[in-house]
Amino acid sequence: MDILAERLRLLRKEKSLRQADVAEALGLSTVGYQRYEASERDPTAPVIVAIADFYQVSTDFLLGRKDQRE
Repeated sequence: MDILAERLRLLRKEKSLRQADVAEALGLSTVGYQRYEASERDPTAPVIVAIADFYQVSTDFLLGRKDQRE
């Protein structure tokens, strides 16, 4: 599993959210978001930024470039 998928799952579970909740907040389909968490699809750059903003973490954290969240 890739680091982005792992971190998406970790952040969502920390906030006790369902995949459908996150998808709705980001304006994505639930299936599309599920594919990100399953490493079946890579999000576009704008989606990565939106996810980082939603969880209040840096894009570098999401992508595994840094271990600090901000």
